[in-house]
Amino acid sequence: MRIRKLFKFENAHIVRNCSSERCKHSIHGHSYQIELILEANRLDHGQMVYDFGLLKSSIKDLIDSFDHAICFWNQDDPEYIAACKKFSARWISLPVSPSAEQFSRVIFFWAREILKQTQMQNGEADVKVYSVIAHETATGYAQCFSEDVDNAQMGKLNLEDFEFSPQVCAEWGDPELYQKLINGERFINPSVSIQVAVNKKGALDGK
Repeated sequence: MRIRKLFKFENAHIVRNCSSERCKHSIHGHSYQIELILEANRLDHGQMVYDFGLLKSSIKDLIDSFDHAICFWNQDDPEYIAACKKFSARWISLPVSPSAEQFSRVIFFWAREILKQTQMQNGEADVKVYSVIAHETATGYAQCFSEDVDNAQMGKLNLEDFEFSPQVCAEWGDPELYQKLINGERFINPSVSIQVAVNKKGALDGK
């Protein structure tokens, strides 16, 4: 079974080496909509693939890093990178160019790594990222699957190769979020108490 969670952010960038003259030479922005699609072969104790409320913490914080930020490829002109850092409090340095295709890969990669390091507390099992869709405009989007994230021909993704401005980090629920992800620390979901209904015969449901 699959579930979908929608995220939104506003972002500015230059996409170097693309065909469009405007996009590759001028800073421009888009109103992005991100569809994060998760899948699992069983449901948790709440009969869910994954509680939507759990996606409002670490995963949401990382995706929200893009909001009202300028993104740049770390291989861009050093003077341009320095200007981005100087004149914008919110910026992200990426190991790949900030295209819609790479946004979908990056967000898939981050969400996958967070889920790998998450200690589940409510019977979740085999929860995985199925796909990420990055809507750049009302008429165009890019969709990423696991094989795309691991495709070195599209650019290798390593956690250590991303850099966030101090302001971006300060606005996370945990300012050490990304460093903990790099360190392989566990993200622990809230614990829950399981309540089992009793049927009319007095036996526990499901027994």
